[in-house]
Amino acid sequence: MSAMTVKLRKTIKAAGLVSVFAIAAGCSPMDRYHGFIPPAEELAAVNVGSTTKDEVIGLFGPPVSDRALQNNTIYYASSQFEVFGPFAPEEVDRQVLAIDFDAGDRVRNISRYTLEDGRVVVLDRRVTEDGINDITFLSQLLGSFGRIDAGQFLGDEP
Repeated sequence: MSAMTVKLRKTIKAAGLVSVFAIAAGCSPMDRYHGFIPPAEELAAVNVGSTTKDEVIGLFGPPVSDRALQNNTIYYASSQFEVFGPFAPEEVDRQVLAIDFDAGDRVRNISRYTLEDGRVVVLDRRVTEDGINDITFLSQLLGSFGRIDAGQFLGDEP
């Protein structure tokens, strides 16, 4: 074997080894965190019956959803997702902190829900109605041809 062949083999082996490490690093699980839950030490500052809604928002910041304020409940939520390579993220932990207020905007109850509780808490629903019922894009396009006025099309103004 020539010196060039030996050098080429070493280079291929090194490139293969680097590729294996890069693939292994790319497929290792990664954790992603979203949201915020106040720590237990800070939550201890909230007194049931005396702390107001404004004080809670001042301590922990704005809630997850503005709609929650209308129901006299503030929600703070956090989630942990595990991402493994090209697969979809999997939620491994979720915590929802619900702070209920009475009619006088004083704390009535503090509840904590986790992923294991299985309770569905709807924080916000954002759905925009399009006002179009069972009409496809092509039907809309073809339906507009009969409404074109030749004067408007050619730029003639009466």
